[in-house]
Amino acid sequence: MARKIRGFERVLDAPALFAIAYGEIGASIYVALGIVAGAALGLTPIVLAATGLVFLLVALSYAEGTAALPETGGAATFTRRAFNDLVGFVTGWALFLDYLIVISLSALFLPHYVGAGLGIHTLRDSPWDTIVAIAAVAAIGGLRLVRRSRLYLPALVVALLDLAVQSLIVLLGFALVFSPDVLTNGFSLAPGQDWLDDVVYAIPLGFVAYTGLETVANLAEEAREPGRTLPRSLFGAIGLVVILTVLVAVVGMTAFPAQGGSTELGERWLEAPLVGIVTAFDGHLPAAVVGALRGAVGLSAALILVMAVTTSISGCARLAHSMGSHGMLPRELGRLERRTLVSREAIAAITVVAMLVLGVSSVVPDEARFLAGTYSFGVLLAFTLAQLAVIRLRRREPDLDRPFRARPNVRVRGVDIPLPALVGAPLTAAVFVIALVTHESARYAGPAWIAIGLVIYVVTRTRAKLGVLADVDPRIALPTGIAYQRILVPMKLGVIGEEMVATAVALAKERGARIEAITVVQIPRERALDEPLPEDLARAAAASIAEARALGEDNEVEVQADAVPARSIGHAIVAEAARRQADLIVLGSSPRWRRQSRFFSPTVDYVLKNAPCEVLVVAFPDGVFEVA
Repeated sequence: MARKIRGFERVLDAPALFAIAYGEIGASIYVALGIVAGAALGLTPIVLAATGLVFLLVALSYAEGTAALPETGGAATFTRRAFNDLVGFVTGWALFLDYLIVISLSALFLPHYVGAGLGIHTLRDSPWDTIVAIAAVAAIGGLRLVRRSRLYLPALVVALLDLAVQSLIVLLGFALVFSPDVLTNGFSLAPGQDWLDDVVYAIPLGFVAYTGLETVANLAEEAREPGRTLPRSLFGAIGLVVILTVLVAVVGMTAFPAQGGSTELGERWLEAPLVGIVTAFDGHLPAAVVGALRGAVGLSAALILVMAVTTSISGCARLAHSMGSHGMLPRELGRLERRTLVSREAIAAITVVAMLVLGVSSVVPDEARFLAGTYSFGVLLAFTLAQLAVIRLRRREPDLDRPFRARPNVRVRGVDIPLPALVGAPLTAAVFVIALVTHESARYAGPAWIAIGLVIYVVTRTRAKLGVLADVDPRIALPTGIAYQRILVPMKLGVIGEEMVATAVALAKERGARIEAITVVQIPRERALDEPLPEDLARAAAASIAEARALGEDNEVEVQADAVPARSIGHAIVAEAARRQADLIVLGSSPRWRRQSRFFSPTVDYVLKNAPCEVLVVAFPDGVFEVA
């Protein structure tokens, strides 16, 4: 449905998408490096390079899916389209788990980076790190509840900061501590290191280094040219992220080579690995310079992690909007609001659950690896289903408009199937099995999360009297077989009237109809109807008329807009509908009337009883039109 006041606007160009993609995915190294290094040791660069290549294969499928279906929901959208709503829900619910883990890990590492950078050791001690992490999530979630975040410019700044920090570490690292001999020695198993218990164990953890793909995919509905700019920006960002991630890992493992079956990067500096690398420059640079670099990297990393928490909350809420709109979750989570854009209930639920995840994981030994193992369950399941969905859509909907196609292709039974998905899906499925075998958190916490989600899904569908496999279309459903040539929409002065114009334009575009938009100006009895309108009313009416015409032009829909002076708004709407021979009247109903004794306003009641044609009434839920 077209939306004028609320909704997702196509405002993101290629640079903005690149910045968001790089910032989202590139921030992962601040969390992942120590976790992966603790298991893979000297093989860390190889593990991160291998998972980066698999991630690139997955991104090709994501790019095709989001370009063909440019709406919020990411992988949940195209798995739902390819299979059914149940598969779409499982995909989306797995991604919810990943969002929550990213929020939790980013918040957990935040106090460690600040403490390591500034020498505040208390922040790195338990339970203060968890307390600060929970407080950070609560503060960021609370801010999102009171205002809509506009992160495009901050995302660009953070992306540039992230690029500068990582590039500086790589340059200084190669100049000061890099040793080819140390690096190559690390490519063999260290004393006490085992292929299954350590190296294979580390492979699923490597995907923690490349989070954020789903957040970028959720922006498809806000990209100006999703078919062109989204794939280009995504691949450019991923390529740069993979290169820098591997280079940072090379520097890290030469600065802290494996000794006695462990590395300081995965032990002492587990929660602040990039600050740890800077400390290795001590003795090569003056102590004052190392101290300044340490503080700068710590604070920069903290800022980047705060942004990761913020964008993950927003991305998770966008996913909730998509799933709520399609009847997979309670509808309260799927609505859009003027103050926060996405549902406040969704933001509050995400914030609370993330805080609970942090609280529960704090009592688990090795909580960072526990969370990372759980993340691998969700991301690998979603990646596998997403690639299978792209393959199925190629067969099921060969004529679907695909501005971007993953290449190369292979011909299978007369259909071009993307080779990246054919290769990538078995790879991610195999790593998914590895995660289940080697990680207890993936083996137990992941399936438990899916089970909880399925209960919520079935209850939601049962209450809505919908089938478990039913395809729910969030758009307005009008009777079929009826030709609407003229749609009358009263432009009541205010946001509901403006929303109704946007709704009418969407319906007119779908049905090939013409819009008759009227601004009914109520004239008191002491004034004649044919008198010129007071200046303030005339100015407001002219503004509404101009807005309606502009919206029609943007959507290539004919809009005839007029101001109609009248004593009664309801009488005027009915009279104009008859005079203009309207086939449909579109009205909006404010939620305030439902808090009183009647469901609709007197105007809507009158039109429903006296209209000469069909009437479509959109009843808005509470909180939608609160003004920030």
